[in-house]
Amino acid sequence: MHIASLRVVLEVTDGITLKDKRRVVRSLLDRIRNRFNVSAAEVGANDSVRHAELAAVAVANDRPFLDRMMAKVLDLIEGEPRVVLLEQDLEFD
Repeated sequence: MHIASLRVVLEVTDGITLKDKRRVVRSLLDRIRNRFNVSAAEVGANDSVRHAELAAVAVANDRPFLDRMMAKVLDLIEGEPRVVLLEQDLEFD
């Protein structure tokens, strides 16, 4: 069994209010959850208007599969025009 955990820090460029930021983050998290079989949540910077910290976690019996899946999750995040990826951290257990 392999576990992959991805943590990203984002700058929300459309974030004028917390409501704006949460709309962008919720949309991104919903797309990640629906497109990939991962758990995803906002895990930090909850009260910041301009920044968000997200995490996605997946479990599988094949590490190369997890590698490819997390790369696709990162591609989806990087393709979102309303955010800028500031940090990323991918770990395997």
